[in-house]
Amino acid sequence: MKYSLRQLEIFVAISRTQSVTRAAEEVSLSQSATSTALSEFERQFDLQLFDRIGKSLRINEAGLQLLPRAVELLDRAHEIEALLQGHAGFGYMKIGATLTVGNYLATLLVARFLQEHPESRIQLQVHNTSTIVQQIVNHDLDLGLIEGDCNHPDIEVQPWIADELVVFSAPNHPLANIGKISIEQLLQEPWILREKGSGTRETFDRALHNNHARLNIRLELEHTEAIKRAVESGLGIDCISRLALKDAFRRGSLVPLDTPALNLSRYFYFLWHKQKYQTTGMREFIALCRKMTAGVSRSDLVSLPDIA
Repeated sequence: MKYSLRQLEIFVAISRTQSVTRAAEEVSLSQSATSTALSEFERQFDLQLFDRIGKSLRINEAGLQLLPRAVELLDRAHEIEALLQGHAGFGYMKIGATLTVGNYLATLLVARFLQEHPESRIQLQVHNTSTIVQQIVNHDLDLGLIEGDCNHPDIEVQPWIADELVVFSAPNHPLANIGKISIEQLLQEPWILREKGSGTRETFDRALHNNHARLNIRLELEHTEAIKRAVESGLGIDCISRLALKDAFRRGSLVPLDTPALNLSRYFYFLWHKQKYQTTGMREFIALCRKMTAGVSRSDLVSLPDIA
């Protein structure tokens, strides 16, 4: 073969970072050696993989066609290397989770996985749905766990477990004890909401039946804990996953509101790139997730074991 795995590794690093300098740090080479390796790779096949715009590199169509195949081959090569070296673990995985999944399920699942497979390594990133989807598209993540919809043509989507949002308030709020609440009543209240681009915001906006433009949005926040504190202090009402509100409802610091006109059901999903080689580690992690949620109808009813 005219190419080496090392050349593919350098190409993938430059594709991901869009910078020879940052790629050089990732592959432990000097900047000049990394740049030379890329130039030699392109020269070998008389093919340009990046457009040069000033000092920056932008992957072109030829590079985009090569990228998923190069990532898949490198993943397989890493599995073979681990097997030859007699490693019992599953190597290194990069997992991305959206905020609700990441803060309330994924951290415990990752801990359990590493407890069962101590030779494995995992990098867990927590972002909103749109960011996780883009990272999967760019091959920056091996696996995504999201709470919103994904319709990207390059991404494989598999449902995991049902989830439900709930509108809530402080216990002394005027809506807290009036029974069923209409959409018109909700539109009169100040709201504390998740940011646009989050799966939670997308589900909520869709449930409002095109009335979201009439909302009185007082504050937008990225983190559910900050939202809960703002609602507890009386700044407004909000709508997030029951999973994130489980403890607060039990303590009575927040209360659910009855909103029968809103369809707030959704799913958590697994994501990976369609051209991504699904490693043994990925399959094992997904199997663990499914095992821990087996027989459970909704995310807030999951009983996760303590991690020793």
